[in-house]
Amino acid sequence: MLEESASRPVGLRWRCSSWFTTIVVGLGITTDLLVYSMIIPVLPFQLQELGYNGVSGLVGWLLFAYSAGLAVFTIPIAVLSERWGSRRWPLIVGLLVLVGSQIMMMEAPTYWVMCLARIIQGFASSIVWVLGLALLCDCTPPSSVGRQLGFAMMGLSVGSIIGPPVGGALYARFGFRGPFIFGIGVCVADLLGRLVIIERKDALRWEIDPAAEIDAVEAPDAEARGEGIASKTASDTADATYAEVAVAICPAGAPAIATDGSQNISQASPSMSVMARSTSNVASGHHFSAMQVLHKLRHSPRAIVTVVMTFVWGIAYSAQEPTLPLHLADQWGFNSSKVGLIYLAGVIPTLFSSPITGWYTDRKGAEWATSWSLLLAVPWWVVITIDGHIALFIVAYCFENLFVSGVVSPLTAELAAVARDIEGVGYAHVYGAFNLAYGIGSSVGPVVGGQMYDHLQRGWMAVCLLAMGLTVMSLALAFCYTGDRPLGARLLGVMKRREREAAQAISDTQTTETSA
Repeated sequence: MLEESASRPVGLRWRCSSWFTTIVVGLGITTDLLVYSMIIPVLPFQLQELGYNGVSGLVGWLLFAYSAGLAVFTIPIAVLSERWGSRRWPLIVGLLVLVGSQIMMMEAPTYWVMCLARIIQGFASSIVWVLGLALLCDCTPPSSVGRQLGFAMMGLSVGSIIGPPVGGALYARFGFRGPFIFGIGVCVADLLGRLVIIERKDALRWEIDPAAEIDAVEAPDAEARGEGIASKTASDTADATYAEVAVAICPAGAPAIATDGSQNISQASPSMSVMARSTSNVASGHHFSAMQVLHKLRHSPRAIVTVVMTFVWGIAYSAQEPTLPLHLADQWGFNSSKVGLIYLAGVIPTLFSSPITGWYTDRKGAEWATSWSLLLAVPWWVVITIDGHIALFIVAYCFENLFVSGVVSPLTAELAAVARDIEGVGYAHVYGAFNLAYGIGSSVGPVVGGQMYDHLQRGWMAVCLLAMGLTVMSLALAFCYTGDRPLGARLLGVMKRREREAAQAISDTQTTETSA
């Protein structure tokens, strides 16, 4: 007994909990965005310092190098993670690689070394985006996935807000190395969380399942809203499935787990069906090759539509990056400082959009959260094309960012649902597809936006109308395919039911008249 107690990790419950995992993953996303955005304002000055001409084009290729690394390494990372069944150690290695890429960038003597460093940074970023989100879903019950993803996605906004001003200030005070040294320090803090965290598969060895424990508390609420994830009495089959998997991974000396479907299992986890299915996916997902996984996802309309909407979101969100400063300078004569303030005003609302839509996804479903976010974003794309007072533009820009960024939480929650429903597809697989789609979209967006702004007479209006059209297209797709019960299918069902009721009423009336 002493040996069993001694081998049990200290702080096991909180180290494997969904909230601690959310904090660690959110910090990882913040670190990634901070390191990415912190050096963008200072790259042109460093390239000029090294004697290069055509700096704007060279900076564009450095941004492309990052996106290329992100896209190329995403699929191998997702497949290998599911095959090895590990999240924590790859996340630790990825952070060390990120530190190495910053050192390489900081000391780069030539442009090609900078490009190589950015490719390596893209590789490190793909690890946190694929495995970090997968790790979070592993330890979170389905009824809370949207909320937890929403809080983790706040790291997008925090990193984007802190990065550019901190990078500029450190560059002005300490030179080119200043931002990178600060970024390495943030990575060290991030590393501590990744070292402490415990994966769900390891916690199961000690009869602790963070997803099941949280789900047990929230089960009454889920049943009250008609969305119960786990039934009160699990079937003997689910009990046996969980017990067999748990015993298979249980090390010698760990507490024994009953295998006869007795109350020991039921008391340890009131949500056997969820736990058995998710554990089974973790155990079996790594047996499939990349092509087999793609084949499975290809036959899921929900998966395809979510990936397409992620790609569209990447284009719409990033197409403004190269064009907004030019539009503000041409229309209102803003300098770089004022443009930075406009960017800051647009990013702050996104701090609230992800948690709100994540919470709404858990309560009503991804179909409602996605559709409302896209619908409310459409009019603001039109308003920001109006060349009126700057106050109107700022308000419209803030609301546009608020609603466009609100689709991230329901999209990632929808992918988690896809992974749970398709046998052999793991969380890393679907978030690999998410990362790849966004990486390609965010690579295409700035190029398309820049070319439209340069070559069309009303370039800014063209960019905004393109984004609006893509948003409307995504809204139509979400209406027809997103969620367990898409809104389009619900509407069609209501219409058919009313037709049947009307036909029945007419039939009853005719019968009554005939009888009379």
